[in-house]
Amino acid sequence: QVQLVESGGGFVQAGGSLRLSCAASGGTFSDYTVAWFRQAPGKEREFVSAIRRSGGNTYYDDSVKGRFTVSRDAAKKTVYLQMNNLKAEDTAIYYCTIGRPILSAIRQAPMYYYWGQGTQVTVAS
Repeated sequence: QVQLVESGGGFVQAGGSLRLSCAASGGTFSDYTVAWFRQAPGKEREFVSAIRRSGGNTYYDDSVKGRFTVSRDAAKKTVYLQMNNLKAEDTAIYYCTIGRPILSAIRQAPMYYYWGQGTQVTVAS
């Protein structure tokens, strides 16, 4: 069973940057799409970004497009989420997850199998 561990969260001022990491153990990412979701207090979990297993195509929610970049390092079994120009509304717990969703369902949380424990990102305005 694959286990996922996120790291890299923290406190940052608006306009700052953070890089989140998602490391896999007990398996690899190579056969899966890897996605990032986030959940703010009182809100539902929402899609942030994903990188496909085949071809490495990337996808972003409109709210983060142009500011966030997802990438993967197969050798290190790690996926990264580089977050630049952070805004207060980016404050949330960020989760990485893996699955094999069809493209039309890539933004849907139930399509993913394994989830990390989450890492807190707090952006001060």
